[in-house]
Amino acid sequence: MIFHSITWDVNPWLVQFGDSFGVRWYGLLFASGFLFGYFIFNRFFKKDGFTTEMLDQLTIYLALGTIIGARLGHCLFYDFAYYSKNPLEILMVWKGGLASHGGAIGVLTALYMYSRKTKMSFLWLIDRVTVVTALAAFFIRMGNLMNSEIYGRPTDLPWGFSFLRDRSRTNFFDSETGELIGQHLPCHPTQLYEGLSYLVIFILLFWLIRKYAPKLKEGFIFSLFLITAFTARFLIEYLKYEQSDFEVNMISNMHINMGQLLSLPFFFAGVALLIWVLKKGKLTEE
Repeated sequence: MIFHSITWDVNPWLVQFGDSFGVRWYGLLFASGFLFGYFIFNRFFKKDGFTTEMLDQLTIYLALGTIIGARLGHCLFYDFAYYSKNPLEILMVWKGGLASHGGAIGVLTALYMYSRKTKMSFLWLIDRVTVVTALAAFFIRMGNLMNSEIYGRPTDLPWGFSFLRDRSRTNFFDSETGELIGQHLPCHPTQLYEGLSYLVIFILLFWLIRKYAPKLKEGFIFSLFLITAFTARFLIEYLKYEQSDFEVNMISNMHINMGQLLSLPFFFAGVALLIWVLKKGKLTEE
């Protein structure tokens, strides 16, 4: 089989001093998600008469909820065997390891705490946070691309990427026979697939909330995000490599991986919320 591909050999460091100190593209893109989200959310807040101080406080809640939730999610869902024996390394965020599902749980928890403190409507708040979350997710996946990580299985499609900097996956083996099928084979750029999916979702939700906000029931945007984002995540996971060894056995037994298993509750929650919103939800302007 002849593979045609895009060679991806991008340095993950934007600026580097020594072997392990500097600024990575991932960190810059991660921060960019918060920065652009802040400006967009500021427009939402001002339009509805809330103060900049309240937004600043919300940003702190969201930043802590995202980082803590994503870190704990990775340690508990994907590498519990290791971190249960090395619990202090859970605090070493700079070593890598963040899980988007854990981040989602962290954001929901932070928003609930913030809404309780400020007496704001939780659904009104999360509808607007959801819009900027989709944009932040796009930036994060672009960071994964710059890190040459979380990509897919080998492909002969013309847009396959050969990730030369990932030394941990130089050799590729047939999943059934275990035979070596090649080295540095072009793979599905699943970071792009997922990132572009989130960008499309962001554009859709932003358009809906800008054009129809007074006519939408509280919780509608959030439910739509849960359904679309986690459907995309579930389907794209079929193209990804397993992130941990235990997922190999998990796929053999359940035919889905951890990312897909964790996506199902969010998807069904979105469906249930959408049904409830359409039947009993209240309009934002009420």
